[in-house]
Order: sequence, then C-alpha cells, then structure tokens
Amino acid sequence: MLTPRTSTPTSTTGTDSLVYLLFAALGVGIGAGSLAWFFGNLANDLIGFQRPWAPYEPTTALLHSRDLWPGLPETALVIACYVLPALITLASALLAIWIWFRLRGNPKGLAGQRELTSLLPKEGATKSISLRTSLKGSRPKDVAPDDRGVLLGTLQPGRREIRSSWEDVLLAIMAPRSGKTSGLAIPAILRAPGPVLLTSNKAANDAFTTTFDARARVGTVWALDPQQIAHADRNTWWDILADARDLAGARRLAGHFVTASVDESSAGDFWSTAAANTLTALFLAAANDGRPITDVLSWLASPADRTPIDLLHDAGLEAVAAQLHGTVAGAVETRDGIFETARQYASCLLDPDIAAWVTPPQDPSAVREFRPEAFVTSIDTVFLLSKDGGGSASAIIAAAADAVMRAAVIQAERDGGRLDPPLLAILDEAANVCRLKDLPDLYSHLGSRGVIPITILQSYRQGQRVWGETGMDALWSASTIKLIGSGIDDADFADKLSRLVGDHDVRTVSVSTSESGKSTSVSMRQERILPADAIRALPKGSALLLATGIRPALLDLKPWYREPGASVLAASSEEATAGITKRAVAKVLHQHDIDKAA
Repeated sequence: MLTPRTSTPTSTTGTDSLVYLLFAALGVGIGAGSLAWFFGNLANDLIGFQRPWAPYEPTTALLHSRDLWPGLPETALVIACYVLPALITLASALLAIWIWFRLRGNPKGLAGQRELTSLLPKEGATKSISLRTSLKGSRPKDVAPDDRGVLLGTLQPGRREIRSSWEDVLLAIMAPRSGKTSGLAIPAILRAPGPVLLTSNKAANDAFTTTFDARARVGTVWALDPQQIAHADRNTWWDILADARDLAGARRLAGHFVTASVDESSAGDFWSTAAANTLTALFLAAANDGRPITDVLSWLASPADRTPIDLLHDAGLEAVAAQLHGTVAGAVETRDGIFETARQYASCLLDPDIAAWVTPPQDPSAVREFRPEAFVTSIDTVFLLSKDGGGSASAIIAAAADAVMRAAVIQAERDGGRLDPPLLAILDEAANVCRLKDLPDLYSHLGSRGVIPITILQSYRQGQRVWGETGMDALWSASTIKLIGSGIDDADFADKLSRLVGDHDVRTVSVSTSESGKSTSVSMRQERILPADAIRALPKGSALLLATGIRPALLDLKPWYREPGASVLAASSEEATAGITKRAVAKVLHQHDIDKAA
C-alpha cells in the first residue's frame, strides 16, 4: 500500500544566501573588469599611444590585458589593470560591508534622518532662533551647535548629531555604568550656553571634578556641599528661609523635608501631614522674624514654647498661629507624636556642619551668599551635593534646586516668557538626593519658560517609589524627550517600551514540496521592532530615544572622553579628585589628633 506524500516546508535561507553570493561575485568581477578596461585605456592615452579606445571587453581587460594594449609597458599594465582595480574594488567592498552592518544593526521601523528632521542641525538652528531672543536676526548656518539645544547623541546608522530644543524637557532612565554621566550629564554641562545646576551624590571622578575647571572659566562656580562629599572649605551659604516668608513658600520647604524622609506611599498619613503643617508654621514664623532655621529646632524640642505662635500673630498670620496653637494645646500624646515626627524630618539640621550651609555666617565677608534670583541671570554653575540614605541633607539639596528653578521661572516671566540663555537643571540621582514632590507638575511648563530639566533615574520603579505610580506616569508623559539606556532589567518596563516602539511587517517565504511539485507562498506577519530582550541588551553607550511626535530611534551617546580636549578635562578631573582625597585624609588626621588630645 502506498503512503501518500505530504508536503514538506523547506527553508530557503541557505539557497538564498548562495544566490546572493553568486550575484555578489558576478558584480565584483564585472566591476573589476570595467575598472581594468577604463584604467587600461586611460594609461594607453597618457603614455602616448594615441589610438581609439579598445572596445568594452571587461573579461579580456582583466584576464588578457596584453591582447588589448600590446604596446603598454609591463609596469603600467600591471598598475592600470590589476593594482588600481583591486584597490578600488576592495575599498568599495569594505564600504558596502560597513553600510550593510550599520543598516543591519538598525531594526526596521525605527526613525531615520527624515523622521528626526526637527532634531537635526538645520531645523534645530531655526527653532533656537525663534525661542531665544539673543539669536533673533541670526541665520541658521551662523548658530553655534551648542546654541541649538542639548546634545543627545548621534543617530544610528550614520553620525548625524541629534539635539533636543530649548523647550524640551528630558527624562533619562539609565542603569549604573550605562553612560548617563559621561555620555549625557557631563557633555550637557560643558556645552551649556547659560547657567547650570547639577545635583549629585558623588564628587570624585564624576561630573563635579570633570567640569569644575571648565565651568570656572565660563563663570562663577558655586557648591553647596553640606555633607562634605568634596571636602571643600565652606565658602558659600544659602538662606534656606528666603522663600518661606509666605505660606506657599513655607509649605514647599516643609514638603522637601517630608519627601526626603518618606516614600510617596506614606507621605499622606496623619502623622506626616500633621508634622508637615507644624514645620510649615515654624518655618513661616522664623522667616518672618528674620531668624535662622536653627531656631526651628529649638521650638521643636520645646513644644510648649509660645514664641513661634507670638511671631505668627505679630506677622498677621492669625490662621496659621491658631492652627499651631491647636496642635500645641491638643492631647499630649498626639502633640508629642506630631513634634517627634517633625523632629525626625528636620534631623539633618542637628548637625552644625550641615546647618552652617543654610544659616547666616558670623563673618559675612568671609562667606559668599548664593542668591538664586541672581544666579539665573548669569552663566554660573551650582553643584548641589548630598549623600543618600539616612541622615542625608537631601532635603536641603531639593529645596535649593526648587528655589533655583522657581527663580528662573519668575525671571522668565519678567523677560517676556522665556529665560535666555536657558537654565539647564541636571537632576542626577533625582530619586535619592533631589526628591521634588511636584516635579511631575513642574515638567508641564518648565520647558516653555526656558528652564530645561534633565531628570536622571536608574529605573522606572525608582521613580514610582518617590512619586508613586500616578506621579511617575505623569512625569513620563510630560517629558518630551525620553532616553532609555542599557541595563533595563525590569521585565514589565522593557515590555512596555517594546510595545511603545511598535511592530513592523516581516516578509516570510515558504516553499512546500509535494507529488505535484514545489509551491512557494509569501506572507506578511507582525513582529516587534525591538523585543524586550533586545531593549535589555542595548549596548553600553547607546540609548533608545522617544521624542514626542516622532518614531523611536537608536542613538549612540557621545561621552566626553572621546571628544576633542578630553585629555585636558581628564587631567583636571584627576587633579580635582586628588585634591578631594588629600582634604579627606587631612580631616581624618586632624580628628585623630583631637581625639588623642582629649
């Protein structure tokens, strides 16, 4: 009994590759023969054998060149018909292979130069002229690259620079050691045309040491370093209560101390809310009477002290005074719980070395006062440094960053709507040392005021821990430029990104054999442009760009150490890092001497 033969699908990959290889070999042969024919005739003319060009016979020119040009010297014949064609063919093949690999490395469906026109130099220059009053009347070709916007990287494939505009707000989610500092923060600081703010929890071999000297040549460099990350002498102070003279400012300041101490999930409970209200009242009382913030610690230690209530009455803040009085006069257990919670939130101020950075100095001539309203109209730089974890001064850092950005918005309104040159606010380690509770809300309008924030997070979940799921979604949605670096190990987030990048059509060829012969069918199927595993495996130094209104694209970051002048920056960084180490050792030895003397 005969068994019916069923059709068997057959892969055509090997056959197709062989066909492509044969066509490639044929193309190389024809190209080399054509070059041999061209250079042979050209050599024949140049050397002086004036006769009509030999007929087009590429095979003969390559294999039997002496038959076409019998009078050419041997050396000239070899160079014209073999050396030159071989070199040109080899160069062309290498160029074709390079282009093929570049195109192969860029999955179909991602944006190319045509889609990213608005982020390329020509349109970027035109847009910067419309956004910045100082560039009015300039021709696009005369606008310097760094005046066009923040450098994001270069497009894959190709090497075209991609820059965001001066109205884009940026969010970068990059794992540690993925190039977020060297490839994004440092280049942005070095190229900024206006004032720069940087928050960080590191100093040595980081953005602080790499950019300090370069920015010092542009303008004044300020540093708030309450926990002595850079171990520098305290030559700067900032009046933390300057914006707390009204209820809104005092409430914002209290919110920074609360947000720095608790996660979003517990920020709205009774004790946190009551402690925030108490801190608001005490900050308001101290600010309106011109007292330092350290007086607030004294009032927190003695809940029965009526001084802040009296000061609020004197300032005409009757409602706030009544609320504070109600807390103080309430049940002792409740009052003590509220004040103890408030004391925990403000505990970093118990360290006199930290408090000295935000209280008036005894000798004002020896210490400069940092004034945010003056800073935003300069081309200066301010580094805001703090450790993360328990007892950190991150509340002070967040308050300072908030004061600078709000001062910039106020100045922009005075200037007609936009700050020019724009303020670049790089919030590195934003979830650890600069927890601005209302950052998602600020993102919706900062860009339109010429205040350009770059919030850098290590993961999406890190942002959710600070701002909650709703807040992080709002921050994500409000960011007009999103950069996703390598090392995304969150499977849910990687899958979300993969869905956002989208699908593309893939052509599938199937060949079946049966008793009646072969049949070929072609079908189309949908496939992810970048699967989740491909997003997780993005190489270091590259980033996925998600820009509003533009298809996703892949970029190569441009780390500072690969740019011209990197050796000078590296030397400055090494010198500054050595200085930090030297000062740290000197402090340890000094403390050791004090302990021995005691």
